[in-house]
Amino acid sequence: MSATLPSSLATNPRLSQWLGFSADGTVVIRPGKVEIGQGILTALTQIAADELDVALPRIRVETVTTPTSPDEGVTSGSLSVQNSGVALRHVCAEARSIFLGVAAQGSGVPVEALRVEDGDFVGPQGAIASYWSLAERGLLDGDATPGSRAKPPSARVTVGTSTARIDLPDKVFGRPRFLHDMRPVGLLHARVLRPPSRGATLRAIAPGALPEGATLVRDGSFLAVVAKAEHVADRALVRLARLAEWDERDTLPHEGAMPAWLRQAVGESSVVAERDAGGATATRRIRRDFFRPLVAHASIGPSCAMALWTGDTVEVWSHTQGPYNLRLDLAKSLRISNESVVVRHVEGAGCYGHNGADDVALDAALAARAMPGRTVRVLWSRADELGWSPFSSAMLVEVEAGLDDAGNIAEFRLDVTSNGHSSRPGRGALPTLLAASTLDPPFAVPVAINMPVKGGGGAQRNAVPIYRIPTLRVGMRTITDMPIRTSAMRGLGAPINVWAIEAVVDELAALAGQDPLAFRLRHLDDARAAAVLQRAADMAGWSQREAGEGSGTGLAVARYKNLGAWCAVAAEVAVEAEVRVTRIWIAADLGEVVNPDGAANQLEGSAIHATSQALKEAVRFDRRRVTSDSWESYPILRFSEVPKVEVALMDRPEMPPLGAGEPAFAPTVAAIANAIHAALGVRPRAMPFTAANLAAAMDQG
Repeated sequence: MSATLPSSLATNPRLSQWLGFSADGTVVIRPGKVEIGQGILTALTQIAADELDVALPRIRVETVTTPTSPDEGVTSGSLSVQNSGVALRHVCAEARSIFLGVAAQGSGVPVEALRVEDGDFVGPQGAIASYWSLAERGLLDGDATPGSRAKPPSARVTVGTSTARIDLPDKVFGRPRFLHDMRPVGLLHARVLRPPSRGATLRAIAPGALPEGATLVRDGSFLAVVAKAEHVADRALVRLARLAEWDERDTLPHEGAMPAWLRQAVGESSVVAERDAGGATATRRIRRDFFRPLVAHASIGPSCAMALWTGDTVEVWSHTQGPYNLRLDLAKSLRISNESVVVRHVEGAGCYGHNGADDVALDAALAARAMPGRTVRVLWSRADELGWSPFSSAMLVEVEAGLDDAGNIAEFRLDVTSNGHSSRPGRGALPTLLAASTLDPPFAVPVAINMPVKGGGGAQRNAVPIYRIPTLRVGMRTITDMPIRTSAMRGLGAPINVWAIEAVVDELAALAGQDPLAFRLRHLDDARAAAVLQRAADMAGWSQREAGEGSGTGLAVARYKNLGAWCAVAAEVAVEAEVRVTRIWIAADLGEVVNPDGAANQLEGSAIHATSQALKEAVRFDRRRVTSDSWESYPILRFSEVPKVEVALMDRPEMPPLGAGEPAFAPTVAAIANAIHAALGVRPRAMPFTAANLAAAMDQG
């Protein structure tokens, strides 16, 4: 029996904060994680239904509101089921035990003789009580206690079955559900005027009227217009852009010289992992480098927020991934107390990582401060979203590896250079929200950080190979100069690190004269990694594959963060004028799978997202501004280009659940790169894998 509580529950131990029962027969669960399109609310209802013995339709989910909901930090890192699900399972199991104990005591029926049937407590003579009949007794007004009371996997009925997503009907049928759909009475609309370039400061606003009674809001270099109608706000923004006068300067590196800039920029070096177990010395070595440019989140729906000031308190509606973290940075930016800020989560544009959802919340709060008592809505434009959201850092990975005389990997050195991968709110002394640096007085822009390895890492995520390697050194240089704001995106540093490792392992296999699958399996001591790798290879028909002219199949495997789920991917490509990914096979070990269909959805979506990033995506910029601020200049994968994806889940109900949202991303990038080599004989060295970058790789040799 565990002597400790699950981490999320230890931080938020009050049972009533997580769970409640209503007299009408409703169960209310209140997780601290939020729905961003990943289906977490459905998985959590399944967990609660099993532990409470109630039907799924009885369960209602309350989304996060500060300060009443549990504070589970940020919904990120494929940790929702792993953390929130485990905590909720404990809460529901303990609640079931408490309620059954009270029912037994009140009726004289031994607790062992009671069973729960859809919330009713039934004894030998029939029902004696229910969750609802005892709901007013305050039985959950205490803290959770250690000790597992959860059902064994064999007793779970709903968990492990493909359950329909509770959030999809509204979305499929166009019913209002998103923050973008909210239209409270008296709503005002605001638009924010961004500076014309990075580092620009407002010098003056020329005389001139705004259209149809629109109101100007100014705080330092922060400019916004507020109007009763959206089209008026849009027109006012165009007018304000003509009136605003700015001082500008060059602040950005040369786009085409980013690898050189990363090598030369000021940074802090550290050792991620190092060992020397002795053994044979490498006699054949290869040295390779890999580059990934800045990439954008590129959510289809732009960021949106609403805010309302009442006296000294501001209420904010946001699709943030971290309501409590956002609350902290809003308070800092607005120079008010935390208690004066209420953040209510409402679903919005889905996003894996830190996009503009937090930034637009501050925009809305600043605009609403000038309109006390009125709710103000800010919707970003496509140019705002692609040009001003935080980006995932450009990265450079350099690898040197070697084989001994027996064809075994003897040495492996990997060095990763990158900006930090987290500028999320609430994690430092300074606010990280976009508009904070434009206020009067301005806040300095904090440098992005990397999370420690024990938390999954940032730039160094998945930089340590999972293979048996006697002599290993992994280093990281974190660039402290940050001309463009960087933060978290799906996988953080994992996509380029796994790609670099798996590309070099492919080359080492060729150098040893061995099949890439057999070579990997020979160097894997992790049985779960070997199992998913073999499964993905079998799905793809690896042993019968035929590399034709311009077509090929590649393999890759990783354990997400080296702490989470195991995932292997095989990818098939066809290369003509451009690379096209035709098929992807995914094998994943997620431990206990709560909702198989939901898990498969996440793995499929991750692979498609990775395909888009691998083949197409790169932030473009000149010396002053981001120029890829439209779909024409920042292309993403089209529906007609989506590959066929097949998923196999290696369910292990006896094992702890692991997240599904991110494990397939990095192996997909790596498998595509290896498939391109199988098709063309060229090793991609820079993302995206466009014709121009592949031609440059040919020239490098």
